[in-house]
Amino acid sequence: MSFSKLALHPNLVRGIQELGFSRPTPIQAEAVPEGLAGRDVLACAMTGSGKTAAFLWPIMHQLIAQPRRATRALILTPTRELAAQILEDFQELGAYAGLTGAAIYGGVGMGPQESAFRRKVDLLVSTPGRLLDHLQYDYAQLNTIEHFVLDEADRMLDMGFLPDVKRIVQRIPTRRQTLLFSATMPKPIEVLTRTLLQSPVRIQLQRRAAPASGITQAVYPVSQELKRSLLVALLERGDLQDALVFTRTKHRANRLATALVNAGIQADRIHGNRSQAQRTAALAGFKAGKFRVLVATDIAARGIDVEALGHVVNFDVPKVPEDYIHRVGRTARAEAVGEAFTFVAPEEESELRAIERAVGQKLPRVRVPEFDYSARPDAKLEVPIADRIAVIRARKREERARAKVNTERRARVTAEGMRERRPRVRSRSRR
Repeated sequence: MSFSKLALHPNLVRGIQELGFSRPTPIQAEAVPEGLAGRDVLACAMTGSGKTAAFLWPIMHQLIAQPRRATRALILTPTRELAAQILEDFQELGAYAGLTGAAIYGGVGMGPQESAFRRKVDLLVSTPGRLLDHLQYDYAQLNTIEHFVLDEADRMLDMGFLPDVKRIVQRIPTRRQTLLFSATMPKPIEVLTRTLLQSPVRIQLQRRAAPASGITQAVYPVSQELKRSLLVALLERGDLQDALVFTRTKHRANRLATALVNAGIQADRIHGNRSQAQRTAALAGFKAGKFRVLVATDIAARGIDVEALGHVVNFDVPKVPEDYIHRVGRTARAEAVGEAFTFVAPEEESELRAIERAVGQKLPRVRVPEFDYSARPDAKLEVPIADRIAVIRARKREERARAKVNTERRARVTAEGMRERRPRVRSRSRR
């Protein structure tokens, strides 16, 4: 199908073509005509299939065709990175459309976001929590919303956002177009659709979630203690030019990024304990080629869109197959190609078997020539939780002891001061 058959506004088509789109992807070809017709859409398609454009194009077409000074479109996403990415796509696609938009998320000041509400930008992209923060004030009104998108609905469920989503839905008009997009469709999301959507068009491009066809997947069996050395070896050999590397915890992400820098590899990390400014700088540096490696936790699994990302590395095997699919979906996007490597320690074999059942194939095992699999193990990447708890408890004992000493010192000083200020009692003279 060509773009001419989609009958999009010429100013929008111009922006699409300048971004290098040659033809719609399958999800775009099915969802865009329904969206243009004003129908509700329930779409389930694999990550990296072009879902963002599938809901942006019909909304932008209608905003251009019938301009009004009001905020008419709201998109809810689970993460800050995804909100920022959708806004960037909106601005690039709308280069000739004259549309305005803003991203609403935490970790940054509310002032510029309040200004966006007051200016009545055409489109808002928001995370649920920060939007609810704004909705406490009179300037934040959603009564003019005509198009509502719930993106990555299954991730919303995973992150516990569904109660927030329901509260937000109560603040927008019941007469609206709703587009719900999700990579998977668990039962709670199916239940939610009955209250959110009216006679929706259902688009399901595959029977089960699976990685994009352009992804070459491989498993690297290695002991937990040698994973770091193996990653460095693959980078030094040139098997990995750049890579988005996923760890299971924020602590491991910090330690791994530091280890890579110490090995002479430019790297940074992104996770929930970093400030929004730090996360933005790390992602921007990775996209610009400043860093060869971006180490991330699953907060980034659906919020990072890097053009021509060649490799995704699962440094730790994800606990559930859906997380694997979303992680590896950061590469081979929009029908491109990429490679996904998973480092598997013996204790992670059960999680790997669950992933293989989910994707319907046994993934090939790879051993790296000249890598010493019997080498002396590296220092542990992650301090055991019991040891970390012991350190925390020891630090708190020291803090309590210091506080006790300080309290006793202050009490002595206060007592001495009171004795010095106490007036002397003169004895009465005898008559």
